[in-house]
Parts: sequence; C-alpha cells; structure tokens
Amino acid sequence: MKHLVIGGCRSGKSRFAEQCIADLVQTYPDYSCHYVATALALDDEMRARIERHQKDRQGGAIKWHTHEVGTELAATLHALNHPQQLVLVDCLTLWLSGYLCDEANLCDEANLCDEANVGDDAKHLVADIGHFNQAKQQLLAAITDFSGHLVIVSNEVGSGIVPLGELSRRFTDEAGWLNQAIAACADKVTLVVAGLPLPLKSRP
Repeated sequence: MKHLVIGGCRSGKSRFAEQCIADLVQTYPDYSCHYVATALALDDEMRARIERHQKDRQGGAIKWHTHEVGTELAATLHALNHPQQLVLVDCLTLWLSGYLCDEANLCDEANLCDEANVGDDAKHLVADIGHFNQAKQQLLAAITDFSGHLVIVSNEVGSGIVPLGELSRRFTDEAGWLNQAIAACADKVTLVVAGLPLPLKSRP
C-alpha cells in the first residue's frame, strides 16, 4: 500500500501520517517501522527542528528505525523494500529542496560555480535539470516497486502566491509535478487541512 499525505505548512500532515503508521502497527504488530527523514541540517534552525522531531519520535509508542537520508531517498527505499516493512517518508519537498539548493550538486553536476565561489549566492542558482529528472525517475521507480506499506508526506505549495525568483518558481513547479506523479501511482491520497484529513483517492 502506498499512501501520499499532502498538505500545507503546519496543516497536521506529519502527525496524520504517523497515525497512519500507528494504525498499521495494530494490524501488523510484527512489522518493522522505519522513519525516513530527508531534512538536511544546513543551519542552526533546521538542526533544532530535526532534534525536536527526533525527541518526539523517541517518546512515542512506535519503535522507529530512523534513517537520515537527505537526497538518497530512492536508494533507501530500495534497501527497505520488503513486504513486512512500514515506512514513513517525511518529507518529499525537503528531498526536492536538497536537489535544487544543494551546493555540491550546483558545483559538481551543473558546473555553475567553482569551489572557491560556493556561498549564499550559489543557493539562488538552479541545479541541472537533467540530473534532477534522472533522480526523480529513480525515486518514482523505487516507490512503484516498493512492496511494503509506504506513507509519503509532501507539501502542497501551489495554492498560494506565485513566488519571486527563479529558484522559488522552479521549486513550486517541480513540487507540483512530483506530487502529481506520486499521486498517480499511489493507492491512497489524503489532503490534510487544519489537522483534518480529506480523502482524495482510495483504491480497494
């Protein structure tokens, strides 16, 4: 079963996704639970967020096996591909951000800057489209092939104001296309608004 959980910032989507896994644990108590985190600790604020989420998971009822994967999401899903796995990915748009803003990709893959010039300005450059599209196809293949229970959290970013800046607009476009592609292959899709789930798709 593949379940896409989508919603805006602070909509309650992550909490709902964790509850989905908790419900599955009741049905499959012997299955392993894996939390696949895609956030990169690039600054103090993000490090604090990651540490807070880690502490929250440690105090919960679910015994998580946590994987801090950054952009290595497809490889992680391939490694965890087993029918008796309950896997939560949080979140898809942070994985996307890792590709569009990662300084190493900007330098090594797109050749847009050299090592001496990496800095804040590099974050405003757009990563090589071919490189990202290859990673996107690898991720979609890993999701399609996954044989366990997979819950994927993603942000709905297309309902607000069109952002200024090339990178911001590229992020909005890619996030929308990525969400559509995963929704197409998912068995279930749920939109979470103000903590309330709204089912969009459900296969028997």
